[in-house]
Amino acid sequence: MSRSSLEHKGKSPHLLTFDVVTISTSKYKLREQGSCEVQDVSGDLIVRLLEEAGHKVLSRVLIPDDPAMIVSILKKMLGDGRVDVVVTTGGTGVTRSDVTVETVRGVLEKELPGFGEVFRRISYDRMGSAAILTRAIAGVKEGKVIFCLPGSPEAVETAVRNLIIPEASHIVKHAREP
Repeated sequence: MSRSSLEHKGKSPHLLTFDVVTISTSKYKLREQGSCEVQDVSGDLIVRLLEEAGHKVLSRVLIPDDPAMIVSILKKMLGDGRVDVVVTTGGTGVTRSDVTVETVRGVLEKELPGFGEVFRRISYDRMGSAAILTRAIAGVKEGKVIFCLPGSPEAVETAVRNLIIPEASHIVKHAREP
């Protein structure tokens, strides 16, 4: 790591506050029907990994693959002065109903293309050519960071451990600079 990166990280906030959003129409419908307890393995994993790293998770929601709901929840979370980072999981696939990446891209002030690039590289090293199906995006809005992850627990663990925990504070620091 470069000396300037180390200096910037040293001046970055060490404790961040996160909101977590699971985007899944099927899980949302199950919850709305009240037919059974909805298992959100990826959301649970995000919360656990962030808390183990010393960060705080303020809120957690489950919403369907609906662009208007995604934008609405992001605006609400970004408007909360306590929130530093929003992490979403799900809705990043290639089916017609997977709208997270396109929707969030429209919300961002600046995209961080390196996040998706490095995430796919790590995924390729672990799972091979299927990594080309991996869609993930990150960026900044109003001095806060948004990370959008696939819904698989393996993808969540890879992104949170290898990219989000090591770099979120550094990104927040720069996102808040004039």
